Amino acid sequence: MLTDRKTCDISIIIPTLNEAACIGQTVTGLVGEPGVEVIVADGGSRDHTVPLAMAAGATVIPAPVGRGSQQNAGARVARGGALLFLHADTRLPEGFAAPIRATLDRPGIVAGAFRFAIDAAGWRFRLLEHGTNWRSAWFGLPYGDQALFLPAARFQAMGGFKELPMLEDLELVLRLRKMGRLALLTTPALTSARRWQRLGLVRTTLVNQSILLGFFCGISPARLARWYGGDRKENGRFLGK
Repeated sequence: MLTDRKTCDISIIIPTLNEAACIGQTVTGLVGEPGVEVIVADGGSRDHTVPLAMAAGATVIPAPVGRGSQQNAGARVARGGALLFLHADTRLPEGFAAPIRATLDRPGIVAGAFRFAIDAAGWRFRLLEHGTNWRSAWFGLPYGDQALFLPAARFQAMGGFKELPMLEDLELVLRLRKMGRLALLTTPALTSARRWQRLGLVRTTLVNQSILLGFFCGISPARLARWYGGDRKENGRFLGK
């Protein structure tokens, strides 16, 4: 049982690359939760990401740039019995730790994620949220911006993330789905709308769906990254992910 651990039982791992605009607020919302440690795996930020994360209470480690390698580096130093992988611009709800513990203690659950929500007003964002949560619930396919969490022992046994140039979260979820159920919590993790607002919601959505279609048609993430590299500015994420 995760709740039987005497020290930290949930390790939150945040990969960063030049995230000074949001990392302080993200970490501040996490560090007060009992039994939780926050690890920022930084890929060589040139702004104030590192000092801001440290000032907010996170442990910061250097890591080779790339979301997969950064998250793996954070997992190697984590002390918790559960790992949660969080994007720097995504905020967890208050009291997030208890439902994580309860979910991972349920029989047959191999991993979990939060509902998806965007920090912006407008019906188009609500429609995007609805589609994302429908996909997550019915197909068992949550993505990284939904704060994926799973037991540390299972993550280690799987060999962690594959260090791909993109889609490392989807690849991990597809492996997990073969092992059992992925639970979707009723409370949302709130993601910044900055990427959709900067690049446009329609363009962002179309490119993201094109990347997914290519992946499921057997095109390698490396090739997809080369094709869409001009649009990917954010450390291996989709345009809006």
